[in-house]
Amino acid sequence: MSDTMAGLLQVGLLVVALAVVYRPFGDYMARVYTGSKHSRVERAVYRFTRVDPDSEQRWGNYALGVLGFSVVGVVLLYLLQRLQTLLPFNYGRGAVAPGVAFNTAISFVTNTNWQSYVPETTMGHSVQLLGLTVQNFLSGAVGMAVAMALVRGFVRQRTDRLGNFWVDLTRGTIRILLPVAFLFAIVLVALGVVMSFKSGVSVDGQTVATAPVASQEAIKELGTNGGGVLNANSAHPFENPNAWTNLVEIFLILVIPVCLTRTFGTMVGNRKQGHVLLGVMGALWAAVLAVIWAAEAHGLRPLEGKELRFGIPGSALFANTTTATSTGAINAQHDSLTGLGGGGTLLNMLFGEMTPGGVGTGLYSILVMAVIAMFLAGLMVGRTPEYLGKKLGKREVTAAAIAILAMPTVMLIGSGVAAVLPGTTSALNNPGAHGLSEILYAYASASNNNGSAFGGITVTSDWFQASLGVCMALGRFIPIIAVLALAGSLAAQRKVPVSAGTLPTTGPVFASMLGGSVVLVAALTFVPALALGPIAEALQ
Repeated sequence: MSDTMAGLLQVGLLVVALAVVYRPFGDYMARVYTGSKHSRVERAVYRFTRVDPDSEQRWGNYALGVLGFSVVGVVLLYLLQRLQTLLPFNYGRGAVAPGVAFNTAISFVTNTNWQSYVPETTMGHSVQLLGLTVQNFLSGAVGMAVAMALVRGFVRQRTDRLGNFWVDLTRGTIRILLPVAFLFAIVLVALGVVMSFKSGVSVDGQTVATAPVASQEAIKELGTNGGGVLNANSAHPFENPNAWTNLVEIFLILVIPVCLTRTFGTMVGNRKQGHVLLGVMGALWAAVLAVIWAAEAHGLRPLEGKELRFGIPGSALFANTTTATSTGAINAQHDSLTGLGGGGTLLNMLFGEMTPGGVGTGLYSILVMAVIAMFLAGLMVGRTPEYLGKKLGKREVTAAAIAILAMPTVMLIGSGVAAVLPGTTSALNNPGAHGLSEILYAYASASNNNGSAFGGITVTSDWFQASLGVCMALGRFIPIIAVLALAGSLAAQRKVPVSAGTLPTTGPVFASMLGGSVVLVAALTFVPALALGPIAEALQ
């Protein structure tokens, strides 16, 4: 079988698997977030945390819950790393350096999972399990909770309540992430992924690091986290040993973002609305996959930086998926991609990672873009724009604009400052256009809460640790606050009836407008920077 046919078969199997679970899993998640009953485990959690699960919050209180919970998470994870010498299973690894601990704490709490350290020599199993893995669950659950609050904003009317953050967080963790991650950890072990509490094994006189990989690999991909237990991440044979595990991991990355479009359609009472969002996401995902795959297949050094067990198709599929979501895991060296292939992975992040995006973040990002698209349509026809029966006035459009522009602002300012600092040159492995691409990629990855890296830039200095950490925090929480403000404004409105002038949002016209808006916003914002980086490199 040719490499191309094998790759097409992988894509086909992936699409079929997602299609099989789309309806039942999407509807299940809708029931999770709309049900009124609480399980015994959940009630125990609420009693312990003194939360009234039957009370609901205004958008401001919901946002304070998200921010407060995240700040506490950052502090606890920072302390856990700094006190590592006091923990069991540290295997002689000392306290994590302050800069690295700060960067890592923000990284995992914001669902970025950017790693500026070597896991095998830096983190013991206690920090990995009690700190990083716990945040893999909780940060993903936070993203889903914010998405559900926005969906309620469209569904509800004449109210200032968006649900209860603590209930949404608990249900997302216990009913969705935990059981699915547990199931697929067993699948990964059966397929050859390592699961060991030893610090390493001796092979021909050399010590090879081991870890409880399978349990962390499952939630790493399912929660679109991406942080590797081992430094080579999903290129490591202990994390991703063969083509089947590679396909399973890609499925895990996509399954929640894809199925959340079904959840959205079910909750708003019109599943075609979700189908349109999925169609736009899928079209952009497929288009960039074709670009990356073609660029790598026809490159001068097609297998450079890639694992032979995956080949070009498996590497391109993984690279496209991990950067189109907020995952950041890699099974190939992105710094070795061609100019056009690397530009494709960067473009995925510059789209705002909504194709299909991370768990929760992808759904609320494309809904914000839908608001922008309808606003532009309203300008063209000279009437007040509407979406799902809600008028989009000054307050709604302002909140949407802030959510969309936060990432580009943070990313471009961070990249620009880094590019002019004299110390940055020594941190780059490559000069010229590729060096600029490395800087752009690093700050795009941090600001988008992606976490993947070209790998050609050394980011261990205090400047990079601090600046990238700040970009992660701003890139995560500014959009979340804006999204929740948008949700509160929408929920307070009364739904307007459909009229002859209402633009249908379940057909190809709206889908084209939405997809065009995603591309247009990215093009207008980033083309000048891309022209100096990956585009210039590709033309060379």
